[in-house]
Amino acid sequence: MNHEKIIQDLFTKYPILDKFVQNEEVFWNNPNYLSFEEAAGQTHLTKDHVADAEQRLNRFASFIKYAFPETYNAKGLIESPLKSVFSFQQSLQNLYRMDLPGSWLLKCDSHLPISGSIKARGGIYEVLKHAESLAIENRMIHTWSDYSVFATEEFRDFFSNYSISVGSTGNLGLSIGIISAKLGFKVNVHMSSDAKEWKKNLLRGIGVHVVEHSGDFSLAVDTGRKEAEMDSTCFFIDDENSTDLFLGYSVAAIRLKTQLEEKHIQVNESHPLFVYLPCGVGGGPGGVTFGLKQVFGDHVHVFWGEPTQSPSMLLGLVTGLHHNISVQDIGLSNKTEADGLAVGRPSGFVGKTMSPFISGCYTIKDERLFSLLYELVQTEDITLEPSALAGVYGAIQLIRSSAGKEYVKNYNLASKLSNATHIIWATGGGMVPAHEMTRYIDKGKYLRHE
Repeated sequence: MNHEKIIQDLFTKYPILDKFVQNEEVFWNNPNYLSFEEAAGQTHLTKDHVADAEQRLNRFASFIKYAFPETYNAKGLIESPLKSVFSFQQSLQNLYRMDLPGSWLLKCDSHLPISGSIKARGGIYEVLKHAESLAIENRMIHTWSDYSVFATEEFRDFFSNYSISVGSTGNLGLSIGIISAKLGFKVNVHMSSDAKEWKKNLLRGIGVHVVEHSGDFSLAVDTGRKEAEMDSTCFFIDDENSTDLFLGYSVAAIRLKTQLEEKHIQVNESHPLFVYLPCGVGGGPGGVTFGLKQVFGDHVHVFWGEPTQSPSMLLGLVTGLHHNISVQDIGLSNKTEADGLAVGRPSGFVGKTMSPFISGCYTIKDERLFSLLYELVQTEDITLEPSALAGVYGAIQLIRSSAGKEYVKNYNLASKLSNATHIIWATGGGMVPAHEMTRYIDKGKYLRHE
């Protein structure tokens, strides 16, 4: 069967694909979604893996506190605030002429220490784990050692014999580059054509070797992978398939539980938690979702948002083909201003692992990302990069779309919505240069008033 016939058959089998190619925003309920107990039985990963990742980050806290003074008051913890955005919620109710019940919170991974995006979780974690493994193998430390020694010249000299390679649309490259350079590794970051110039310049400024590619994310990853295969001292961080990245992200759920408790916010059967995460290749939202399900079980409902021209994870989940299909295969451009989400082919590992855990996905147009940013700045004085606004639209579409209403009905949530907590996961923006942010906001203002 030829390729064209295969694609035609997919459109016949999955009518939602017609909406994809018409650049329509969609909300999709996952037919493979299972109860937490059933879903947990389908993967070898458990809450013990999440706990192990958290313990490793705790061991490195003394190093992080010393190497990155901005984490000093948090005692070396890389964590972000959880903020109420009541004024933003009220403004959107007026803008969309609809009721948005429940409480809205913004999880500000946009302002995570060190690299200003969600990638500061998984990316930094995997580099630290690799550094720990090398140091233990060479009998330089034990797991009970004081890890502040990683900041010494002895350790920097040792790590200078090794290199790290990664392919990225931008934010993962920033996280990997910053932490790797601080430890003393040589670093090669392969950047796709979608990566913003300021991110490349920032990395070059700290001594990272940035390799620019004319192709998309998948090409950058493939090149980085091949480079590492030819050098035994080079460690490749695989954004498409890394369990360590995934588990680094998952630790966020344990921290979030504490933050909710501090705010006296309940999560139980009568007080459901809804979480909305922007999605690129899938590692960040996949890991966070996995952790959330370990902590909150069936009381948390997680949806992932993607640009209308780059709905790679949604395409993989809908068709069940995961990494074996790309958005270009069905005629989409994979061109979006949401650079961190400009991924044409999703992670097969994440798609297959998370298929029974994820409640659904939705898409959002670039223009709406900018107008939502403008609204957020006006009401809350919070700045995010455009891709981070993808989380906002999930809370709106859950309430107003026919598929969202169907989800609420299917899981008997209608009477509980007024008690619900909605968390919009703001994935990036803390390091965007002022002039670039001004451009984003001005564009949002123009689109908002069109």
